[in-house]
Amino acid sequence: MLLPSIFTKDLFDDFFEPRYHGYDRNQALMRTDVKETAQGYELSMDLPGVKKDDLKAELKDGYLTISATTSQNNDEKDTEGRYIRRERYYGTFNRSFYVGENVTQEEIKAKFENGILTLHVPKKDPVKQVDERKYIAIEG
Repeated sequence: MLLPSIFTKDLFDDFFEPRYHGYDRNQALMRTDVKETAQGYELSMDLPGVKKDDLKAELKDGYLTISATTSQNNDEKDTEGRYIRRERYYGTFNRSFYVGENVTQEEIKAKFENGILTLHVPKKDPVKQVDERKYIAIEG
């Protein structure tokens, strides 16, 4: 039996939206699994309800940032056309991952299918900077 909770964001959430064992749909946004492979890393990101056109992936200063925009409109009417419930939701979400400064955007492969964004990021060893010593000639 579901009872209203004072700890949710809205008192009426418990009445209109089913929760299963504490599951909240807002907690499920952009959940990411990272798997290490021999060639690199595979990121699988859950993006339910997001369209491919609403996704952006950007690589800047060694950080891979995934941005998603979503909108949802739930209109329900009774038989006489009066609103029982009317909710709208619009939001932008993003997550960033450090992939290294020597990875280029051409090396990252991305695929979006069935609400799951899969990214393949190659492993690259960090470029070690050679400590160049410059000596000053001493006359004498």
